[in-house]
Order: sequence, then structure tokens, then C-alpha cells
Amino acid sequence: MTGFLVLLAQAVIYFAAMAVIFRFRAAIGIGVFYCVLGAMHFLETYLAAVFFIQLPFGLISPGSTVMFAGKLAFFLLLYIKEDAESMRQPVYGLLIGNILMVALAMVLRVYSDPAILPGYNPDLRFLDQIGFLMIWGTVLLFVDLIALVVIYERLGTLVTNTIPGRIFVSLVIVLSFDQAFFYAGLHLLSGVPLSAFYGGWIAKIGAAGFFSLMLTLYLHFIETTAIHARLHGAVDVFDRLTYRHRYEKLVERVGRDALTGLQDRGRFDTKGPAILQAALRSELSVSLMMIDIDHFKAINDQNGHPQGDKIIREVADTIMGTKREADELFRYGGEEFALFCPETPPGAMALAERIRAAVAATRHPALGRSVTISVGLATFPADAKDLRELLMRADAALYEAKALGRNRVFSATAAGQRSGRG
Repeated sequence: MTGFLVLLAQAVIYFAAMAVIFRFRAAIGIGVFYCVLGAMHFLETYLAAVFFIQLPFGLISPGSTVMFAGKLAFFLLLYIKEDAESMRQPVYGLLIGNILMVALAMVLRVYSDPAILPGYNPDLRFLDQIGFLMIWGTVLLFVDLIALVVIYERLGTLVTNTIPGRIFVSLVIVLSFDQAFFYAGLHLLSGVPLSAFYGGWIAKIGAAGFFSLMLTLYLHFIETTAIHARLHGAVDVFDRLTYRHRYEKLVERVGRDALTGLQDRGRFDTKGPAILQAALRSELSVSLMMIDIDHFKAINDQNGHPQGDKIIREVADTIMGTKREADELFRYGGEEFALFCPETPPGAMALAERIRAAVAATRHPALGRSVTISVGLATFPADAKDLRELLMRADAALYEAKALGRNRVFSATAAGQRSGRG
């Protein structure tokens, strides 16, 4: 079998096996995928150091060309389908494990008289060389992955927005960088000839093309869920590869209502003035709807608070499904919601009526009926000059809607001075 066919066969087997393991990561656990990567790390480094195939354009190592290029491709797939945190974890494990291996080998040097066996005897010098290369390679891998994510994301705005193009160009750039620095360490350690550098580089470009094609087919036919753009700067990506993401997740959870998942009263107080300022700068109007579930106390009294909580969630879902994408919905408190609607007048009343009708048309099996809402509507800057006044006018309109019989929309422009809520 020729050298080229050996490399191709190895690449096909590598991709097929890793793709199957990755595809079933949810069922068997992503730790299995990590363990397979770690188990092959020694063989990959060993082959990169001592096993070369002579091709017309230079010396090619299967470890460096196929196994490392494939590993980099699957790390990129891990980022695309999971996140940077998942991609980071095995790299830290490899680096710590390699350092530990070298440390333990150094301890063994204290014992200078190992037993002589009839077969192969321990070669600690070889272990030192492989240990150095594994540590050096893992440090490079960490740098490679940061660069890989940055380049992959930046290509979406600078060069090409196609997934195959972004994968291929990202792999080519990072593999070229890695080839230069890994060869430098290998040449320093064992004097590998220059033909291993340019031959390996050419082969890695070919490997980038092969694995880019395979990943594209995998994403198109196997895992077909949409890939959302995540454009981040270099500093942000580095933070995500460390531990800043935990802080970001905590910040994301703050300001969310635990029952409905909507933005809460605190977010309303924070974002409300900014929404009004944005409308003022754009010389546009923004409407505020205060929405209250009718006779909610009776629902709680007759059916219990768990059922009342379920009604609140279902009404929130109905409003979310009816409002426009740009509208901001908050759970203001209890059974009351607040909805900011930019650029609505004169369509604010029509939107409010659609929301009211959608809630009234939604049947709740546990109650055996639907529930209704009352809506108070006020518009900035026509009805109010700031958030406090806008909230007061919308709330007054809501009182009026309830006083007039509930299950209706009332606008602040038509509201009287009646007060009190039914």
C-alpha cells in the first residue's frame, strides 16, 4: 500500500470513529469523547517524532498530519456544537497529565538500578524526549484553540460566512502556525530534517481540506440543528476559555423571573429609562401596556396556588407568542405583566387587542375554560414625559379597563380620573 493510501485510510478511520463517538455524546457522556482524545495523545506525539512516510514533496508523519489535524478539527466541531468551555476542558487535562508524566519520570531517575529483563529495558532518555514534546505540543494546542476560535468567528465578517469556508481557512492558518513551532521543537530535540517541515505543511493543508469536507457533511447530514453566529473578540474568547463564563451565566440569570423566565421588575426599572431614551433620540414613540389577569384571586382560591402559578406561566407564554419580536415583556409582579412596544402608535391599540384576544382564546384544561386579561395602555412621549409618569398613566388606564368590566383594553388618552381596581 502506498504512503498516500495509508494516510487516507488512517484519516477515514479516525474521522468515522470520532464522529460516531461525538454523535452519541449525549447518550454515553462527553467524557468518553475526551478520554478517546487523551488515549491517542501519546501515540500521536510518538508518531510525530519518529514515524515518517516519504512522499514526493517531503517527509510526512501520520501522527502530525492525520491525528493532530483531525484532533484540531474535532475541537472546532466541539466549539461549534457545544461551547468554548467544553473545548477547554480536555486541553487542560492533557497539559496537566503531561506535566505529571514528566514529573513522575524524573522521580524514577532517583532509582538508578532498575532490574535487567531479557526483553526491552527502560529508556528514560526516550521518555524525557516524548515528555518534552507532549508538553510542548499541548501548550501549542492551547494557543491553537484560542486562535482557532478567534479566526473562525472573525472569518464570518471579514472573509467568508459559509461554514465550510470558515472551517477550512481556520484550520489552514492554525495548522500552519502549529507546524512551524512544533517542527522547531522537534528539530531542536532530534534534528529532524527540513523536508519534514515543508512536507508536513503540505500534507496538513491536504488534511485541512479532507477534515473540512467531512465536518461539513457531518453538520449537513448528521447534526442539522442551526448554528448560531457568535462573534467575539480575542479577549472575550480567551475569557470564555478560562472561567469568566461562570460570571456571565450568573449575570444572565440575574433579572429573570423564576416562575416564567421573563425579565423581572428589576430589569423593568433598569431597562425602561433606556428604552424611552432610545425612542427620544430616534424621535419615535414607545407604548407601555400594563396587563393584569382578571379574577386571579378567585383562581387561586378555587384551584390552589400551584394551579395559579401554572396559569401565570401559560398566560406569559401566550403573550410572548403574540407580541412582536422587538417588544420587551416583563413580569411586573404577581399576576401583572408590563410590555414595552416600540414604534407602535397608532397600532398600539390593535396590538393590545390581539394580545387580549389570544389570551381569551387559550383554553386551560385544568380550569375547563379560558381566562381573560385587562390591558392599560399609555404612550411616550404623547401621554408622559418620563418612565414614572408613563407607568402611572398606563396603570390608571388598567384600573379603568377593570372598572368597565374587565377583558378589555383601555388607553390613557381616553382614561378618566376613576380609580380603584375590581
